[in-house]
Amino acid sequence: MPTRSPSRKIVRRAAAAPSHAKPAALSPMMKTLSAYMARAIDRPLPARVAEKTRHHIADSLAAIVSGSRLPPGEHGIAWTATQGGVAQACVMGTDHVTSATLAAFANGMSAHADETDDSHQGGLFHPGCTIIPAAWAIAELERRSGAELLRAVALGYDIGARIAMALGGIRFLLSGHGSHAFGGLFGAAAAAGALHRFDAQRMRWLISYTAQQASGISCWIRDPDHIEKAFDFAGMPARNAVSAASMVAAGFTGVDDCFSGSRNFWLAYDRHTDTSHVTRELGRTWEIMRSNIKNWSVGSPIQAALDSLLALIREHGITAPQVRRLHVQVQDTESEIVDNRDMPDICMQHLLAVMLLDGGLSFASSHDEARMHDPAVLALRQRIAFEGSAELSRAGGRQAIVAVELADGRRLRHHTEKVRGTWQNPMTREEVDAKCLPLMAPVLGTRRARALLDRVWSLDEVDDIRSLRRLLQPA
Repeated sequence: MPTRSPSRKIVRRAAAAPSHAKPAALSPMMKTLSAYMARAIDRPLPARVAEKTRHHIADSLAAIVSGSRLPPGEHGIAWTATQGGVAQACVMGTDHVTSATLAAFANGMSAHADETDDSHQGGLFHPGCTIIPAAWAIAELERRSGAELLRAVALGYDIGARIAMALGGIRFLLSGHGSHAFGGLFGAAAAAGALHRFDAQRMRWLISYTAQQASGISCWIRDPDHIEKAFDFAGMPARNAVSAASMVAAGFTGVDDCFSGSRNFWLAYDRHTDTSHVTRELGRTWEIMRSNIKNWSVGSPIQAALDSLLALIREHGITAPQVRRLHVQVQDTESEIVDNRDMPDICMQHLLAVMLLDGGLSFASSHDEARMHDPAVLALRQRIAFEGSAELSRAGGRQAIVAVELADGRRLRHHTEKVRGTWQNPMTREEVDAKCLPLMAPVLGTRRARALLDRVWSLDEVDDIRSLRRLLQPA
């Protein structure tokens, strides 16, 4: 007698079972959050929010395209090419098309291959390098419009920042957790869920699958090559977010409210979290408006110091031979990240020396590893003192004080309180465009890079994000 296939029996049982036997009571937080996320894709953005979102999309695409030619991006792209994958979304900077999950991973690795991408200081994470690779992949998969992409990305910044702030921001990082991975993951998942057009119920399941994949420890600070750091900040959370969304889209059910009840998400990480951040002023305060775009393609804690030094150079015409001693202070909570590092674009002393010698700083000069061994740079670094300041940490924002003692006895000082590109002192569209074009052009060609940026600035008029795929491929 033939035996019945166990797999067929399982399928029949699964089909007959209800999605969940008894609905669990939802916390007010989860009700508010899931309902807001479900409606976001159809909610028009205020004009100023839509414009700021375009800035961050342009900036993130520039980071991805330029990062595709740096080691972390190259490793991510090469590994992705070995994994197969149905053709759903593009790997930017290449001709390769793969699954949405793998595309999000590869583009995330490229997005944080360098220190070009944006940041959110309150949540202590880099939103664009995770949220935009994930959102772009799902927008391609689902053939969403530019307007829908804008709304999903703005939602991702809102949710990612709020979860990261609820976890504690800098306190969470200093406890050993990878705040950058957590904030980016939840933001990317929210954007992906919106582009899948999940209802509130599926948004709740998405949140639960996302929470199950939340991970990351802050040992990335010891990564000498920026490759694991790119994985931690962007490749991993972008991949995990798209995976979570794809599983829910495929019919996976889950826990209705992983944010409350026994063994919930917050209890697993810190019993002292401030969960009021999650829904506070949701729909009224837009976290993308409080996100920073880097004027300089270098580590975030270096931005203010470069602004201060450049101001002194321009105002007083100082040159390297005139400098007897230079002293710089930044927030002590972040000083370790950039103190005498062995990579040029995240080494405070090196970049200040290069700026003094050159009278300015470009993308090329800030990434020239050979100059890490240049005798003139090394000699100047010996005259640069660097320290973390608890007072600047308490003051908040992104600040630095640069004091210079000159050979003629003059003492000059500049305190940058609001770095150009931070949300308190934002860049204009023209400034963002001027940053992005030279980052994209070496990979895409100048004409194609110009066309891509023009489409980003008119993203509301794009009917299908997939139509921009050609512009993201090398000319």
